[in-house]
Amino acid sequence: MSAEARVALCVARFYTELADRLEAGARAALEEAGITEIERFDLPGAFELPLAAKYAAESGRFEAIACLGAVIRGETDHYDYVCAEAARGIQQIQLETSIPCGFGVLTVDTMEQALDRVQGGSKRDTGRHAVEAVLASLKVKESLSGRRGPTGFARV
Repeated sequence: MSAEARVALCVARFYTELADRLEAGARAALEEAGITEIERFDLPGAFELPLAAKYAAESGRFEAIACLGAVIRGETDHYDYVCAEAARGIQQIQLETSIPCGFGVLTVDTMEQALDRVQGGSKRDTGRHAVEAVLASLKVKESLSGRRGPTGFARV
C-alpha cells in the first residue's frame, strides 16, 4: 500500500479517555505503515460513526477509514441497539462504497474491560487492530485492481 494513502479516523468521543487511547493505537499503526495523511473526525458517540464514515467515503478524499469508539453496557437495551447499528452501518458503508472501513468499536460490559482493550491495556489494542484490518483489506483491493480476468473468458 502506498504511504501516500489518505486515511480518515472517525472517532466517537463519548468516553474521552478510551477515544484518545483508541486513536493513539490507530495512529501508531498508521505511522508504522508510513501513512501520514490522516484526518480525524469527532462524533458524540458510536451511533454516529456510520454516517461520518459515509461522508468520508463519499468525499473521494480517503482510501481507508477507521471507525473508533466504545459502547459500555448499561441497565437498558440502549447498548444492544447502538452496538448493532454501529456495526451494521459501518459494514454497509464499506460494502456500498468499496472503501475499507475498520471496526474499532469496543462493545464491552465494563470500563475495566474497555481499558484492557486499548493502547496500553493488557488484552489488545483495538485501535491498532482496526487499522491493521483496514490496511489488509486495502492491500487486497489494490492487488486485485490490476489483475486481468481469467484466460479464455471475457469480462462483461
